[in-house]
Amino acid sequence: MTLVLASQNQKKLGEMQEILSHLGVEVVLQSALGVHVDVEETGQTFAENAWLKAHAVMQETGQPAIADDSGLVVDALGGAPGIYSARYGGEDLDDVGRYRLLLRNMEGEANRACRFVCAIACCFPDGSVLTAEGICEGVVGDAPRGEGGFGYDPIFFLPELERSMAELTPMEKHNISHRGNALRQFAQKMAARAAEMKPER
Repeated sequence: MTLVLASQNQKKLGEMQEILSHLGVEVVLQSALGVHVDVEETGQTFAENAWLKAHAVMQETGQPAIADDSGLVVDALGGAPGIYSARYGGEDLDDVGRYRLLLRNMEGEANRACRFVCAIACCFPDGSVLTAEGICEGVVGDAPRGEGGFGYDPIFFLPELERSMAELTPMEKHNISHRGNALRQFAQKMAARAAEMKPER
């Protein structure tokens, strides 16, 4: 089965391929099919935004489409940046600008608790939908550390590992990340769906 990823993000594609390939599932970018759907994320939750993106690409391609919506939820900031993680501080900021802004907003704050959240939705042409959610708990670091990952990874500190998300190897990240957790849950649901659809002999 091929799933069309409602994203242009090569790193997301790689993570999905890594975890779903053992199910015989191929994930391709929408651009590989000549599709460039830009969906306005008007949902109020990660799950709603994931569904909006997957549903739009499924309708455009006529093929099963998968999307995720993820972000950083910081307790001391009332859950911000949350669903606005990719737009935190305005469209003019890049990843580094966004996490520097967040660090400034956290200056002097004792409560550093935060979590990465990822919601996945996969929409099928028959109208069915599979969803999954993953969470990774951590704390906001005092300064960026590490060169890997993307987004807020350099300031997302994992106390049990004494490293930031950006200091992990790709495999270590897959094993604990919010997206990795969501994808493993999604893979289980895909396997169950495949078993249910298998014709009886």
